[in-house]
Amino acid sequence: MTATTFRPYKTEKTSTAKPRIYTALNNDLGFIAEKTMSTKSGKTLITANHTAPTADGALHAKRSPRTLAGSAQADDTAARKQTLALYETALKLMQAGKYEKAHSAFLQMLDTAPHDLADRIRMYIAACLSHVSKGTTSFETHEERYDYAISLLNHGRYDDAREHFEQILLKEKAADYAFYGLALLASITGDTQKCIDHLSEAIRLNAHNRFQARADSDFDGVAEDPRFTELLYPES
Repeated sequence: MTATTFRPYKTEKTSTAKPRIYTALNNDLGFIAEKTMSTKSGKTLITANHTAPTADGALHAKRSPRTLAGSAQADDTAARKQTLALYETALKLMQAGKYEKAHSAFLQMLDTAPHDLADRIRMYIAACLSHVSKGTTSFETHEERYDYAISLLNHGRYDDAREHFEQILLKEKAADYAFYGLALLASITGDTQKCIDHLSEAIRLNAHNRFQARADSDFDGVAEDPRFTELLYPES
């Protein structure tokens, strides 16, 4: 297990679920279904009168043929089709009330999703987090809990993120990636000593974390500390 497998995604802080989130969700699903039918029948994607939700869930008529969030193209690339298929799967999970699984699915897409879908994916991630936080959260694997903790961290919910990192360590004391997550949290919240302590343990358990941390901008807050430099560049 390495921290690389579960890299935290970069995002601006977003609000929780929008009041019209399900209008957006249902229209996205309808849009994808219509697009699929049009493609199979050999037609050009979507008609000009199709309405698609904006990031806040409002509906606006399109004046020209559009893809889900961009201009229509004659041929979708294989990558685009795969992304839309994954996006549809995540939407259906959310629609079914499986918010934890939907959250994981959206999160896995975020780093590789086209720019025109990224904001919508972040909106749904925030909505999933909002729903999950209202009830008891359960995870099938430590990796799912880690991904969830990283999302909490990115949304500024530091105490909640810390609790989930610590829950991982209660069940798997050698989870280097959980120590790495705690180090990120300490750096972001300005606790240099804890950051160094947690990162030292993460590196002790998995040397790859040293190279990971060198390229991680979330450690910029402690980068000038001589102890941090010595930890990452012991050969200097």
